[in-house]
Amino acid sequence: HCRDHDFYSCIGFQKNDVTYLLRQVNSCLPLRIINGPFGENEITMQPHSITKNTVLIPAAMIIFASALVAGTTVLAKLLGQGYLGPELHPFQISFGRFAFAFTALLLTASVMRPKFDNPNLKMHIGRTTAGWGGVTLMFTAVSLIPLPDATAISFLSPVFAMMLAVRLLGETVGKYRWLAAIIALGGAFILLRPNITSFQPAALFALGAAAFFGVELIMMKLLTRKEKPFQILIINNALGLLLSSTIAFFVWQSPNTLQWVALIGIGTIMVMAQACYLNALRASDASFIAPFSYATLIFAALYDYIFFGQVPDMISIIGGLTICAGAILLAIREHKAAKA
Repeated sequence: HCRDHDFYSCIGFQKNDVTYLLRQVNSCLPLRIINGPFGENEITMQPHSITKNTVLIPAAMIIFASALVAGTTVLAKLLGQGYLGPELHPFQISFGRFAFAFTALLLTASVMRPKFDNPNLKMHIGRTTAGWGGVTLMFTAVSLIPLPDATAISFLSPVFAMMLAVRLLGETVGKYRWLAAIIALGGAFILLRPNITSFQPAALFALGAAAFFGVELIMMKLLTRKEKPFQILIINNALGLLLSSTIAFFVWQSPNTLQWVALIGIGTIMVMAQACYLNALRASDASFIAPFSYATLIFAALYDYIFFGQVPDMISIIGGLTICAGAILLAIREHKAAKA
């Protein structure tokens, strides 16, 4: 009967009154609570059995998003190393990322007309500043070191977020999560190539990017408790556009046609990647889709070979796999902690 009628009217309760109950009995009833595209809760009736589509579609979306994210680093490297014209400063490349991402989101908002709540501007400003810092350092890193190395080091962001959560959110971290952090940091140390002849100081830019992304993850965690995903995205990119355009003004040089195309591509591709990730997260558990995001490293290595003729050496492979192992272990422990 409830399948064909309004669920809340059917059971005679208010939505907020039954959310907790539904989460507790979800293992006994064919119910599923999911987040809508603009943050609303939806409760659907469905069987427990996991169909092929519920597994393959989210995984495919994450793998596609990984290919897109790796593509933005290729474009940033082409711009930063002068393949498309005079070298562009990372500040200017970051401007392109935020400017055209915001344009794409604004066009989407004009069609979908989502409702916005009162935003926490201080938190948004902090999140945007950290995100801009991470993006800019990442674009700097990919123009100086191999794409797979920079990508692998950026996977440390959940590790930094975990460390910050202890301090800022008062979270308790067990020994296995600390072990995962140590393993991942060990991988980063390998990629720094700490010897006199092969030390990569430019890898410190990627390490700094991961730290900034870790701060951004913490602030995202706080924002998503009260605000809708689309609202967070559009405010973040609006503030990012304001910040990046102000700073890019001091290093600005007029891009040629190819460079404009690449800048537009970075912004729009990043929005497409975020949309794929959010829809995959909506359709499946974060613990399931997280390992697929590490496909970014595979695509980064592939693109680096196709566009720049670079083949990962043994140090890059060992370091990248070590970071991925630590990050995946951390994701598993986070999932178990969330279920406890």
